[in-house]
Amino acid sequence: MAISQRESPVGLKTPLIQKQNDVEAGAVLDYSPSRSGGWRSAAFIIGVGCTERFAFYGVSSNLVTFLSGPLGESTATAAENVNTWSGTASLLPLLGAVVADSFLGRYHTIVFSSLLYILGLGLLSFSAKLPSLTGSDCGNSSQLTSCYSQLQVIFFYFSLYLVAVGQGGNKPCIQAFGADQFNGQDPVESKAKSSFFNWWYFGICSGSLCTRLISSYIQDNFSWVLGFGIPCIVMAFGLFVFLSGSRTYRYSVEGDGNSPYARIAKVFVAAFKNWRATPSEPLANPPHQSSERYKFLNKALLAPDSHLKEYNKVCTVSEVEEAKVVLGLFPIWSTCLVYAIVLAQMSTFFTKQGATLDREIAAGFEIPAASLQSFTSLIIILSIPIYERVFVPIASAITGKPSGITTLQRIGTGIFLAALSMIAAAVVEAKRLETAREYALVDMPHVTIPMGVWWLIPQYLLIGVSDVFAMVGLQEFFYDQVPNELRSVGVALYLSIFGAGNFLSSFLISAIEEATSGEGRISWFSNNLNLAHLDYFYWLLAGLSVVELAVFTYFARSYRYKR
Repeated sequence: MAISQRESPVGLKTPLIQKQNDVEAGAVLDYSPSRSGGWRSAAFIIGVGCTERFAFYGVSSNLVTFLSGPLGESTATAAENVNTWSGTASLLPLLGAVVADSFLGRYHTIVFSSLLYILGLGLLSFSAKLPSLTGSDCGNSSQLTSCYSQLQVIFFYFSLYLVAVGQGGNKPCIQAFGADQFNGQDPVESKAKSSFFNWWYFGICSGSLCTRLISSYIQDNFSWVLGFGIPCIVMAFGLFVFLSGSRTYRYSVEGDGNSPYARIAKVFVAAFKNWRATPSEPLANPPHQSSERYKFLNKALLAPDSHLKEYNKVCTVSEVEEAKVVLGLFPIWSTCLVYAIVLAQMSTFFTKQGATLDREIAAGFEIPAASLQSFTSLIIILSIPIYERVFVPIASAITGKPSGITTLQRIGTGIFLAALSMIAAAVVEAKRLETAREYALVDMPHVTIPMGVWWLIPQYLLIGVSDVFAMVGLQEFFYDQVPNELRSVGVALYLSIFGAGNFLSSFLISAIEEATSGEGRISWFSNNLNLAHLDYFYWLLAGLSVVELAVFTYFARSYRYKR
């Protein structure tokens, strides 16, 4: 082991133990519990995650209401725009992770992206004020005509996507930075790291619960300016909390200076250029079990010929294995996309569905439709301690695994529960349409249907429990299975599932809208939900989820975990 020094962001000299690793040289951390890291540092980071999710969901959870209200967009268009923005926000972490892992480092990326985040939220709040400054009156948020000029709409979307850019740098780095505070090679800290992902999700769901109860109510009943402004203030407080913990964090040092992206790219380039080449003698068998998979990459182990010499030396066994690990993630990534499409409905059609029902819980007090999403957060907050303190010990006693079940088993369970949530949503929607017909309300879309909003609880409950399994499982899986230097990218890959899922959801809605609308036909997503058929859409997603689960199980059974 070699001891090195690096100047931390707060001016402290932090001793760092550089552990040489033949497979994954690079990011190295000080794992001395008495000096830095552990739960003390993680507590700051979980608090920051809580405030970031408060800010993000303070915008996203009720965005469909703003777009279909003050901005005057149709239900289908608003849902598509929400999905497009959410998809972009979930894909941008791939770029943010590359910047962090290759240039700025996670700490500085978090700081810079948080500043952009706060700026975007501030401009968003200002954009909500613009109509009143120019003499327009938005009135009630349920109106169908826009009170925004074209220029004001452009400014609103610019602010909205600036929030997405800030989130793209913050989200992958803050979670990876939090997990970095635990040593995966130490048995005690390795178990603590697995718990970190549970408590991390507990923290961010606490933030989303608070904002769905507070921001959504303020947006619907008081002011969109204040409703967007509060997340801005909370995000600024989160940055203050993060900076306050700077002296306790573990910071990485650079390894051999060889970019992990360059190493992985070199393997694919060398394998492609050696595609037709045959070794003059048999290749030595690499020591890892995963070497039996993706054998075409073993071509990169061949000695370079003249045209390969310009692209550095022959690839090592460890570099080929590293590339195989990354390539092996994509079957799992692709078989979770339908799960992401299912989750996209919670902030769009679930909200529109709830807006038509009786939401009065006390005389004169009506809960906002978007705040129903807080029930999912509440279920997650209640379920994670049960999972951590009850399920894991029992499952561990049966399986002998410290985490109870493998991460892929956890993800598969979540996908199954998500399919059940779509079945529940389809049944409830069919009941809602039947009630509308029974009370002759089909042609009165703005009249509340005499059916309690609590009918929607089963679908929200199942989504919440599925999150505890699949969402946390995906976070841990993609963080652990990528090479050590690419862990920000690992978190970004997990987030990109939901970005791609939102885009696919938007595409699916557009395709169905095109196929089911037209002269003499009523779209599944008609602005009058009493004539629409969201139940058909939910049944379609339930069927796709079952197919996805079967394909996911096939790939999960053959997956070999990184050693």
